[in-house]
Amino acid sequence: MNSIMKVLIYSAKDFEIPFLEQSNKDQFHIKYSKERLTEDTAVLALGFDVVSIFSADDCSSSVLERLRDFGIRYITLRSSGYDNINLKTASRLGIRVANAAGYSPHAIAEHAITLLLSLNRKIIMANQQVHNYNFLLDDLIGFDLNQKTVGIIGTGRIGKVIAKIMNGFGCQIIANDLIEDPDLVENDKVTYYKLEELLQQSDILFLSTPLTSETHHLIRTETIEYMKRNLILINVARGGIVRTEDIIKALELKKIAAYGSDVYEYENRVFFYDRSQNHPNDPLLQELIDLPNSLITPHQAFATKEALHNIAKTTFDNIQSWQNGGIPQNELTPVLKDIDG
Repeated sequence: MNSIMKVLIYSAKDFEIPFLEQSNKDQFHIKYSKERLTEDTAVLALGFDVVSIFSADDCSSSVLERLRDFGIRYITLRSSGYDNINLKTASRLGIRVANAAGYSPHAIAEHAITLLLSLNRKIIMANQQVHNYNFLLDDLIGFDLNQKTVGIIGTGRIGKVIAKIMNGFGCQIIANDLIEDPDLVENDKVTYYKLEELLQQSDILFLSTPLTSETHHLIRTETIEYMKRNLILINVARGGIVRTEDIIKALELKKIAAYGSDVYEYENRVFFYDRSQNHPNDPLLQELIDLPNSLITPHQAFATKEALHNIAKTTFDNIQSWQNGGIPQNELTPVLKDIDG
């Protein structure tokens, strides 16, 4: 391909644009749009070769068909997860897709630990008390992490870093994944268990698995029944891994001790926007936020300078590879074709 590719970046955020500009180095013609990709906004892609999307963008089959009709042949995700894009439809339509896998597992893992420590040591409550000159400790009692059993569902890049960090706290690490990591087993003394046994033994449980048809609502009333009542549950995966109604009920009934999450099952059109003057009509989210034993952050785990740099670099590495007629290292659609035959 000789002509310079034209790139439309959907859901462009002010904080990421400087990183994207730096990584582009004036190689490609870029236009930034604050709009989410939807069926209605797909028309904005007319005249472009590539679109770049974020985790909140809609790349369902109907949207992909519109993009194909508008001439789009390439999609690069500024995220590692790709549950928001129908890869089978993209492959059928001849649209090539790549993601930003492994941009910074440390950013996500470290945020997971931040949620855990904040909940366990009651940091939010302590801060509020001190602002009111209340220095009592009665409601601020936590527990030592040392010697606690930590369960990790999903030991990919992020789960692996979580395991290594928690190993440093002196925890016993157990895990569940379709594929066992021999490095974690040998060097970090991680033991793999079946899901039910892992849920029964864990004092702390981290969710760091991709959202698939198999993991959707993995954590629900039936699986919560296996958990200890003093369990702290941390979700840095996807909101849909848990059934939010069941989590709220478990917190209210003290079936589990606390829930910390950087994601929310219905976060589209809510997260990444300032809704302080226009609260979303979402009673479920309000219930979750109001619970004293929940801590919700706005999908910010990836938001470190290092991660944003790596995401931007990978985005343009993908585009450069396509420009040169190659296959990006992070391309998803050729892999899908190989699997499906």
